[in-house]
Amino acid sequence: MAKSENQKRKLLYLADLLRRETDETHGLTVQQMIDELARRDVRAERKSIYDDLQTLTDYGMDIVKLRSGHSCSYALVHRDFELPELKLLVDAVQSSKFLSARKSRELIRKLEGLASRYEAQSLQRQVYVAGRVKSMNESIYYTIDQLHAAISADRQVSFLYGQWTVDKTVCYRRNGQRYRVSPYALVWDSENYYLVAYEEEAGAIRHYRADKMASLRMEEDKPRQGRQAFEALDMAAYTRRTFGMFGGETRQVTLWFARHLAGAVIDRFGRDVTLVPDGEDGFRLHIQAVISPPFMGWLAGFGPDAKLLEPGDVRLQFARFLQKTLEQYEKDE
Repeated sequence: MAKSENQKRKLLYLADLLRRETDETHGLTVQQMIDELARRDVRAERKSIYDDLQTLTDYGMDIVKLRSGHSCSYALVHRDFELPELKLLVDAVQSSKFLSARKSRELIRKLEGLASRYEAQSLQRQVYVAGRVKSMNESIYYTIDQLHAAISADRQVSFLYGQWTVDKTVCYRRNGQRYRVSPYALVWDSENYYLVAYEEEAGAIRHYRADKMASLRMEEDKPRQGRQAFEALDMAAYTRRTFGMFGGETRQVTLWFARHLAGAVIDRFGRDVTLVPDGEDGFRLHIQAVISPPFMGWLAGFGPDAKLLEPGDVRLQFARFLQKTLEQYEKDE
């Protein structure tokens, strides 16, 4: 490469050096910058470096002079993301179940590139991806992107929908026939992404786990259907009452809880719910819930501190759920 071409890139090289090699406590001297540029076959003089630093400052880079005794260095002290923000993003990536371990490591490496190499070391110490329960679907990253694209383009999508078998292989529902739905929203629930979509065949809103989708494609010639059904849907209420995004019948139920469980109830249903005092020790809650095993399991987890009061048929269904669970242990005695 001709040296004149390298000279044109001097500002870019210098900006990269400041981003990677400096922060609030680490700087580069002018001589160090000259030496680093020389390694990239770029010739620079002290005066030109000062001019370049001023140009980068005028452009918006927050470059300050650091003094240590008689020596002087320069550093980029503010970036688009502060270190605590990067740590938060790393935590989110490494704990995301829907991302595979490999994709998590790739994203974390990219996040490290937004910090100086010294700050990146503190991000690396947070990485504990190995051993986590992670998605086996390497394409999930691109599935989410395709679904967003289909929503923006107002087009239907089709896909195969898989499930795990006992021998740890994936088989596809509907005997391998494709699902075709109108996508409207993506929901993050219980560490998984779900697509909320209108299924024309069922004539209703349905949801599907994104990591179980395979061979996803946008149906370019098929506009979305069911817009009115989606617009009539209260998404916040929908996700609150759909435990683990399991399907089931939506019913109005009345629950009783001990007073000390107010926090757990608010965490689950939000601050807008009405907690009706019931005696000195408890309160009642009237909500709509999807009657499913996850809902019953959640309620059963509170033991005698929670009770399903109404309606009677759901109360009986819950009692049978508890009885069947108990029978599993009585058989072993």
